[in-house]
Amino acid sequence: MTSYDYDLFVIGAGSGGVRAARMSASHGAKVAIAEEYRFGGTCVIRGCVPKKLFVYAGRFAGEFEDAAGFGWQMEGLKFDWSTLVANKDKEIGRLEGLYQSTLKNADVVSFHERAELVDAHTVRLVTSDKTVTAKTILIATGGHPFMPDIPGTQHAITSNEAFHLETLPKRIVIVGAGYIAVEFASIFNGLGSQVTQLYRGEQILRGFDDDMREGLAEEMGKRGVNIHLGAQVNEITPLGEAYSLKLSNGETLETDLVMYATGRVPNTSGLGLIAAGVETGKHGEVMVDEFSKTSVDNIYAVGDVTNRVALTPVAIREGAAFAESVFNNTPTKVDYNCIPTAVFSEPEIGTVGLTETQAREKYGDIHIYKSLFRPMKYTLSGREEKMIMKLIVDATSNRVIGCHILGSDAGEIAQSIAIAMRMGATKADFDATMALHPSAGEELVTMNQIWQGE
Repeated sequence: MTSYDYDLFVIGAGSGGVRAARMSASHGAKVAIAEEYRFGGTCVIRGCVPKKLFVYAGRFAGEFEDAAGFGWQMEGLKFDWSTLVANKDKEIGRLEGLYQSTLKNADVVSFHERAELVDAHTVRLVTSDKTVTAKTILIATGGHPFMPDIPGTQHAITSNEAFHLETLPKRIVIVGAGYIAVEFASIFNGLGSQVTQLYRGEQILRGFDDDMREGLAEEMGKRGVNIHLGAQVNEITPLGEAYSLKLSNGETLETDLVMYATGRVPNTSGLGLIAAGVETGKHGEVMVDEFSKTSVDNIYAVGDVTNRVALTPVAIREGAAFAESVFNNTPTKVDYNCIPTAVFSEPEIGTVGLTETQAREKYGDIHIYKSLFRPMKYTLSGREEKMIMKLIVDATSNRVIGCHILGSDAGEIAQSIAIAMRMGATKADFDATMALHPSAGEELVTMNQIWQGE
């Protein structure tokens, strides 16, 4: 029998890689993991965790504004960017330490350096310039922000750099319209920057339900975000300490900072995939089957590097399924249906299931239930903001197949609704559920009129 240094070698210590390493070790495997940057991956180090902390910071401005209607006097308030960044860094350092401790406690050997494939069973550790062998290799290297190839992009930043700016920009242009772009537009707007969000398409958040897209764009506009649609940047030119942006529609914009949030691409460049015989897709993603196995029998991949569903909980579930399948003799597939997700914009979006467009294409005959209302909190604050709740129901089975919410705590509500939907809840089940009053969530169990349009 061939002898290997490790039963499993994991390349990438993000959420998926760490979960796979820890669980595989718990099943008796001898495991090693390598990470070239910081343990915790995109989510913990420069993704969803620090971003959510920034989201909280940005929301205080609106909370303080609303508080006046409840009798609070808010004179003398000020915001200090450096304090936010320092406290964020401290928390991220704490979480990274927990990730490393978890691996150590599981007897996983950690290498703090880049690892590359030499062949199907050999990994080279770049800094120390040594090789190790493994019976099974797992690729969990995640992704990185995409930057377009236009003149002047070297002057722009991505979400990676946004977490480490020395000062808060007075003016910022955010290019893009997905999760990251929308969330950072809300963050910088809340912290006091003048924000322009620029997108070449007709509306932000492509792929989300249209009522959520249009509702969020309207509410962000009310809060002061300038959403500029139908144009893209052709060139970025330094203008003293500012920048001039030449747009595709002939306009020019002046700003202090340009941030790109135009998608992410898999981290596969220079990884040695060709040498190992691993097949990749047109975007560089590692191609895998339903058990996360690549074109090479002993090499697997999980998380964003596979370009399946780029969400942290999905990567964690894929890592766990891999460990069960390979090291616990329990073949496990990940179910990608009914995944709840949230956009931590201001206001927030929470969603699970099909959009109205998707539901019509798949089921044909559907019923729409929708409620638009002003939340109780805003009756005293004076804020003119509407909350939207929408249920999509298969007319034949009466099952709820989509739930979309725009407003405070939308993500928290969507997480609970996802449980009911996975269990096959019908509209009748929703109707039979007692309302919790007064709450926004009670609207989901009191909607009894099929939406007929405006």
